[in-house]
Amino acid sequence: MAAPNKGRRQAGSPGRPGRTLALFLIAMVALTGGMFWSGHVTPRLGIDLAGGTSITLEAKNTPGKPNAINKTNMDTAVSIIERRVNGLGVSEAEVQTQGDKNIIVNIPKGTNEKQAQKQVGTTAQLYFRPVLTVAAGSPIAAPSASPSGSPSPSASPDKAGNSDKAGDGKAGDDEASATPTSSATAQGRAVTDALKKDTTPTPTDSAASDADKKDADKSGDAATPSPSADPAEEAAAAALEKKFTSLDCSKQAQRTSVNQDAAPEDTIVACGKNSGGEWEKYVLGPAEIEGTDVDDAKGVLDPQRGMWIVTMDFTKGGTKKFQTITAKLSQQQAPMNQFAIVLDGDVVSAPSVSQTLGGSAEISGSFTQQSAQDLANILSYGALPLSFQEQSVTTVTAALGGEQLEAGLIAGAIGLALVIIYLVAYYRGLAGIAIISLGASGVLTYTIMSLLGPGIGFALNLPAVCGAIVAIGITADSFIVYFERVRDEIREGRTLRPAVERAWPRARRTILVSDFVSFLAAAVLFVVTVGKVQGFAFTLGLTTLLDVVVVFFFTKPVMTLLARTKFFSSGHPWSGLDPQRLGAKPPLRRSRTAVRVSAPIDPKEA
Repeated sequence: MAAPNKGRRQAGSPGRPGRTLALFLIAMVALTGGMFWSGHVTPRLGIDLAGGTSITLEAKNTPGKPNAINKTNMDTAVSIIERRVNGLGVSEAEVQTQGDKNIIVNIPKGTNEKQAQKQVGTTAQLYFRPVLTVAAGSPIAAPSASPSGSPSPSASPDKAGNSDKAGDGKAGDDEASATPTSSATAQGRAVTDALKKDTTPTPTDSAASDADKKDADKSGDAATPSPSADPAEEAAAAALEKKFTSLDCSKQAQRTSVNQDAAPEDTIVACGKNSGGEWEKYVLGPAEIEGTDVDDAKGVLDPQRGMWIVTMDFTKGGTKKFQTITAKLSQQQAPMNQFAIVLDGDVVSAPSVSQTLGGSAEISGSFTQQSAQDLANILSYGALPLSFQEQSVTTVTAALGGEQLEAGLIAGAIGLALVIIYLVAYYRGLAGIAIISLGASGVLTYTIMSLLGPGIGFALNLPAVCGAIVAIGITADSFIVYFERVRDEIREGRTLRPAVERAWPRARRTILVSDFVSFLAAAVLFVVTVGKVQGFAFTLGLTTLLDVVVVFFFTKPVMTLLARTKFFSSGHPWSGLDPQRLGAKPPLRRSRTAVRVSAPIDPKEA
């Protein structure tokens, strides 16, 4: 006689339900504890529940550029709009494309609607401005307001050798520069001196004017106001100096408002970050080149130097402007040999110039592939013939959102109550297993949604609530499949414990197939749709996966353990597993010999 197989469990055997249940409970407690530890104890609400503003923008081509609306340009536009909205202090805004031409911007409550429309509804403003001075991004204590004294090279922080080199191929970029360490008094004077020196005049200024200003600089008279100085210009310089010294670039509100209404011909104060993540603030001269003067920009890998660079090509008009400004900047000392690339008032890069450049240039430095391509996209976007027209602006009040959420929760509660009533009426004691399984599924769903808010930006909107309500029926259906398989085994005359184990393989296949179909439908819906419908699809897919987890690692072990209790194993009338109520066949107790004797014999077989 063959020895029985050891170490192998027959299909449908109970295994170790206690250990499985313990692992599930530990995981659930860990997720719940992580939710409280992170401080995000409620799911993040979408705009339709929390209230806010929804803006729909439609991209438009300009004459002569019929193919400018494409996926690359639209994705870049989304990136630019996200930067603008974040500049308003709204980190939960949603910006996404819809179809081929539309961009949807959802801004939660707490943001000025008119300001948001102004920010997202206009084409990106990209300018190249000469750098007059630069300092650390923090406020400067006790600045000197006196316009007297000659400028010192140390008054303007030296970034030579560390900043981007446009066209010369030297290493280093503006983000790799050290934080300036000049004194407060020198920094304050640097602003006034730089404004009075006007070392980077516009291309229309004459060469004689340049020579005069250089002579004045050498004699030290540039820092002393002339008798004919315009009082209005003096006041403007003093106001700009005050704005520069008091600016704190670490505060988003100040960065947004410092030059919000500035014109291209104005001298401005702006902020930018270096590679160390530290803020720096700049005084920038009037715009010399506009974004539309850039014909193309690319982030490419230079195989000879083994580094990522950004290449720029200019239009015919932009080439002439670029030659003029680089000829003047190359003669200046740092930081006045730099030009700042300014997008919507923020400095995204500030490369230095060492030689006169023509219709093309490169920015080299400590770029990664991503940072090089991001800068190239920003430069290219300024030249894209794209504009946006508002199609609709919808305002959802917080009160309306609260009413929608309340209505959704009431609908979910009614649906859950009807399911529980049906389970209790039909399955009696088994309904208790279904109810605690639904509770476990609900805790997991709530906890994961709360964690996904800060994790991936998931926002619970009204369609997502509908998806969670639909999931109640899907989860209850899995319990019903398993319960019915168990009841079928009892009808065949088996006792409860073997019936529970024999029913599981068959129920498992049915549950997996059913949940796979639901998950596939949710995945397809998530891929082919945009906007709020994706919230429904995401929630439906998430709850379907959790249904599999709960049924396999909670409902099945609980059912196995309860089958060992007297209440269920004896077939109590209120257990839902009473053999008499189920019409069970009497157990087959006759021996094999008795069966052979009583069996009729076929004459043909005799």
